[in-house]
Amino acid sequence: MKKLALVLALASIAGSALAAPQTYAIDPTHTQPRFEYNHFGYSNQMHSFDKTSGTIVYDKAAKTGSVDVTIDAKSVNTGYPLFNEHIQDEDFFNTAKYPTITFKSTAVKFDGDKPVSVDGNLTIKGVTKPVTLTLTSFQAMPHPIMKKDAIGANAVTKIKRTEFNMGKYAPYVSDDVILQIPLEAVAVDKQ
Repeated sequence: MKKLALVLALASIAGSALAAPQTYAIDPTHTQPRFEYNHFGYSNQMHSFDKTSGTIVYDKAAKTGSVDVTIDAKSVNTGYPLFNEHIQDEDFFNTAKYPTITFKSTAVKFDGDKPVSVDGNLTIKGVTKPVTLTLTSFQAMPHPIMKKDAIGANAVTKIKRTEFNMGKYAPYVSDDVILQIPLEAVAVDKQ
């Protein structure tokens, strides 16, 4: 009887170790946040950021997680260096004073085993507002090349740029901006 109790105790310890939360580091080579807006009714323009960092904690068994993302606002990429400079000025991102954009989660919602949305605080240009990122896809599996656990997701939300003190030319250049964050992250080795 004592052996059975010992085996069950060891099994529960091993099971809880397997179900522990895993931290993932954002892969900057496969993460490129982008934003889309309407330009004077002519067309929808889409631009991106080239430098993103952060961590994600994911616990499938407990259905919990957290997200902490930092975007280098100076890495904005419109495809044209002069326009990159223009939207980094005081009327828009004001990267001289506010060089980063951050998102810090407050809750992750699951449907079954998969996260479907992330509530959190988005900070742009020193202004913090609550937003919900809807996950349009999510994948958790061993990375076929790196041979480590990895996760990936596509997240989307809509914000009003005037709420972040970036309202120049609104409403002619749309106030509504769609933010999309396709990201991948790789498990950090446990110490």
